[in-house]
Amino acid sequence: QVQLVESGGGLAQPGASLRLSCAAFGGTISSRGMGWFRQAPGKEREFVAAISWSSSTAYYADSVKGRFTISRDNAKNTVYLQMNSLKPEDTAVYYCARGNSGYVYDMSTQYTSWGQGTQVTVSS
Repeated sequence: QVQLVESGGGLAQPGASLRLSCAAFGGTISSRGMGWFRQAPGKEREFVAAISWSSSTAYYADSVKGRFTISRDNAKNTVYLQMNSLKPEDTAVYYCARGNSGYVYDMSTQYTSWGQGTQVTVSS
C-alpha cells in the first residue's frame, strides 16, 4: 500500500507563496494521476488540482486557476503544488491523493490513496 506524505505547509501572509510536496513511499505514482484537495474548518473537502501520469494534462479548480501550479517528478515519486498569490480563503489542510488511473479527476471518489495532510494558514 503506497504511503503519501505531504510537506511544505505553514503560515504565510496574503500574497505570499508556498510550495507543497507529496512524496510517495512503498509504491509508485508514475502510472497514476495525482491530485491535491483541501479542507477548511467546517467545510467539506474540495478539489484543488490534478495532473495526469505523464504531466500532459493538468486541471484546476476555478478558485486557484492562475495562482496554483501542480507538477510532478516521477523519478522522485513526488508531486508538487506551487501556490502563489495566497489568499486567506486558501487556509485549509491540503491533502494529496493517488488516482485509480493515469488520468485527471476532480472527484475524490476517483482517488484510492490519501496522505495525512499539511496545514496551510494564510493570515497577516
